[in-house]
Amino acid sequence: MTDRRVTRPLTFLAAFMASVASPPLVAGQAEPPAEPPPEWGATAIDYSNVPYPYPVHFLDVRLYGQDHRMAFMDVSPTGTPNGRTVVVFHGMNFFAAAYEPTIDALADAGFRVLAVDRLGYGRSSKPDVHYNLHMPARNTKALLDALGIERAAIVGHSMGGMVATRFAFTYPEATSHVVMVNQIGLTDPRPGRGWQDPEDAYRSALETSYESVLRGHVRYYPRGWKPEYLEWVKVQYGLTLSGDWPRMAKVRAGQRRILYEDPVVYEWQHIDTKALVIGGADDRLVADYPSAARHVAEELQNAELVLFPEVGHAPHFDNPDEYHRVLIRFLRSDPDEPADQRWRDADTDGSAGPNPSDRPGG
Repeated sequence: MTDRRVTRPLTFLAAFMASVASPPLVAGQAEPPAEPPPEWGATAIDYSNVPYPYPVHFLDVRLYGQDHRMAFMDVSPTGTPNGRTVVVFHGMNFFAAAYEPTIDALADAGFRVLAVDRLGYGRSSKPDVHYNLHMPARNTKALLDALGIERAAIVGHSMGGMVATRFAFTYPEATSHVVMVNQIGLTDPRPGRGWQDPEDAYRSALETSYESVLRGHVRYYPRGWKPEYLEWVKVQYGLTLSGDWPRMAKVRAGQRRILYEDPVVYEWQHIDTKALVIGGADDRLVADYPSAARHVAEELQNAELVLFPEVGHAPHFDNPDEYHRVLIRFLRSDPDEPADQRWRDADTDGSAGPNPSDRPGG
């Protein structure tokens, strides 16, 4: 493992979101620009011109007979250390640095935090390979081994929730808790849907535009747009302005194929690690997310379910205080004690809010 310098995505989701009109904005609410600001430049394929909040390190990994590097931030506790480690997996249209609010909240609560850029994202290598979920699971286990960490809590947002599922399924002895935050891939997409030629997927990815990227991000926030969200649009759209975009588009297309070719829906039933299924109930990326999330919790052997009403796909941005309070409470819990099951007594449609104990004053 080697240290490097310190510096302070079109996908299946984006393609889907581009076909749906953006939700209306509330009168008087901030609106994103209709065109990309003229001062925006290209995002480097290695994200070297994208600020990261903490030092970036690299783990050397070998894949398909080639050497690559997996980038990660290793953040020490800023609060009283509790001796526990949390791994944070990003979503498909984000990267590790975007989870700074969660990293900071966990570090302040005493956790050591490892925020990983999976291969194909952020500052990690961008190999043109046939991607699957086993790769990030294996590479993250290698990272834990290299750092001498025997057991960690695994937190995954969106597509990162699929990675968290695969990690907990493959390495239960190394997983103390597993958290799935507005996970995608909640159904098997293959029945009734034909396989897409990778070349067609690549050509589709090449057509990524500012409008398609923006439309996708707007859909994350049913409570309205905030100017700070534009940063993630800037980074993702900026990839299309780089001379490396054809190569990056091929990587994006490869990541998109994971959703079709490598589902995790048959793995939840085998996971007995203490689990938390959590997210915004108004997630517009998933048809009836509350019911889908409840199904995941029911499939898992030892799960808690917490949903936030009127919150969308990114609760770490849209509802950070309540989300991080619930997350930290769960991660502090004894991994060998049963998960809170009070959600089973909530509405059968899965539209329940947080457990009573998670409400202010509860």
